[in-house]
Amino acid sequence: MSTHFGAARLVLAARTLYRPRHIPLRTFVASTPTHIAQPFVPPASLETRDVEEENSKDYDPLNDPEYFPQRSRQRPPTPTFYTTRSDYYEAIGGLQDAIHSTRTTLKSLHLYPLPKFALDALPPAQPAWADRADMGAELHVTLSAGMYSQLVVALKELELYHRIAKTAGITELEETLGDLIGSFESTKQVEARERRILKQAMVGKRAKLDAYGRSYTVGRRKTSTARVWMIKAQDEVQETNVAEDEPAGTSVSTLLSPSAKVPSPPTTSVLINAAPISEYFPLPADREAVVRPLKLTGLLGAYNVFALVRGGGTSGQSGAIALAISRACASHVPEVESILRKANLMKRDPRMVERKKTGLAKARKAYTWVKR
Repeated sequence: MSTHFGAARLVLAARTLYRPRHIPLRTFVASTPTHIAQPFVPPASLETRDVEEENSKDYDPLNDPEYFPQRSRQRPPTPTFYTTRSDYYEAIGGLQDAIHSTRTTLKSLHLYPLPKFALDALPPAQPAWADRADMGAELHVTLSAGMYSQLVVALKELELYHRIAKTAGITELEETLGDLIGSFESTKQVEARERRILKQAMVGKRAKLDAYGRSYTVGRRKTSTARVWMIKAQDEVQETNVAEDEPAGTSVSTLLSPSAKVPSPPTTSVLINAAPISEYFPLPADREAVVRPLKLTGLLGAYNVFALVRGGGTSGQSGAIALAISRACASHVPEVESILRKANLMKRDPRMVERKKTGLAKARKAYTWVKR
């Protein structure tokens, strides 16, 4: 007992001697030293401990706060506080917890796992994840390829659960997962996804006719944009001098007579920027490109065309007008859409002029090499 007590006193004395003391700057201004001003106090008079407690068998001087004061340590907010990537590990842990809880909920509703035919019937995935640099900046850490891959794998699983909840009509789970997934998406990727969905929705859609039977379509080629209105041509009532009481056998001779009015063949009126097609496009190739959809479908003469075109040259403008006319023909007569698709007239030509390169005369043409 005395040995332990003596050892405790030695440790306490050592800690008191070697403990760094913070002395304010004003202490050095005092005229009288501190050790001289304080009177000597015998150690016996400082004994305030409970001797009976120290002599008990359960007394441990190492646990006595008088000798070894317990420092209060503040607990870190998360276990990942001592790692160098706490935000990343917190994100991974949160995603894993969300996956576990969502899977449990779907299993309780008998919605997971689904057979293959049910998974194929789900709406297609439209991912819009942020790239590795943006996601690392959001998590305040430099993500490696493996770390980014782990995040994407977890997000893909949550996105699958989101589609299942959306199809099943579980609104609360759908909104919760949507908010969680949206925090890892990029604004640019979301906008691109919306444009892609809108483009997919427009595929197969035909232009609607207005109250006057007109269709409005848009076509593009290179840097040209054409807006086309197409309306059915009005049938002109031809006046004939054929008497109502004449027999049918004399109609041919009557039409061949000089006084008879022979109906003219149907023609299509094509106005481009308020000018006839023959004046606006002097080259025959451009005029043929414009009327080609009408010739292939046999609708030449049945509809009149009025177009407004801007930008580009003659070849680009003629291609833009031809695409708009093809779409208008499909809206008026849906049966001819397959003919136009086989002729590749319902799809925009994606070819564009290649940009000029630095150090070259044009896009690929180089200057003549001179040795000296």
